[in-house]
Amino acid sequence: MRLYLASTSPARLATLRAAGIEPVVAPSHVDEDAAVAAAGAISPVETVLLLARLKAEAVAESGAGGITPDGFILGGDSVFELAGVVYGKPHTASVARERWVLQRGRTGILHSGHWLIDHRGGRVNGAAGAVSSAGVTFAEDITDAELDAYVATGEPLHVAGAFTIDSLGAPFITRVDGDPHAVVGLSLSTLRGLLRGFGVEWHVFSGMQPEIQGRPTLFVNPGQ
Repeated sequence: MRLYLASTSPARLATLRAAGIEPVVAPSHVDEDAAVAAAGAISPVETVLLLARLKAEAVAESGAGGITPDGFILGGDSVFELAGVVYGKPHTASVARERWVLQRGRTGILHSGHWLIDHRGGRVNGAAGAVSSAGVTFAEDITDAELDAYVATGEPLHVAGAFTIDSLGAPFITRVDGDPHAVVGLSLSTLRGLLRGFGVEWHVFSGMQPEIQGRPTLFVNPGQ
């Protein structure tokens, strides 16, 4: 039972692999800015759910590497909300630094949307979505030199909110309230809940096997 990941995010891929799932990476090529502009005034939660849905649907329509998906297609998207303002990817070093100056010593909310399409048998059998959010608090004693060095790595330019919690940005985050995987961009507990809605249990989907005759638990990637 395969999972097709409609995202090129290294963090989402690493999160799934750590949980015993080896997905088929299927880039969706959705114009996010155009989609949000066309949607009009929508909330951060509505924004990430919309983009997650569009990404999953794009893969369902176009296929993955020329192959019709047979399994589940997962779309994901994230935005960072600070004081009611929504921030996506900064793209440039100057914008990334400006955001970190604003974030320093404050708490914002990272919203991650998930949209799962049941595409078993090579056809759409149903779909469901959910959003997971978590509060993120940044250290107040981050120096300008630290900010300059972090921005210079290029990492914050291509992630929502201009930060990561699983890589170089982690030392500057002092607290997370909520599902930490939501901050990474893919909540495993949310994915588990969506799968159960389609009658699929996590231990079956992930290939998790019980201990047999004293041997350690085995984690087998699906499709292998």
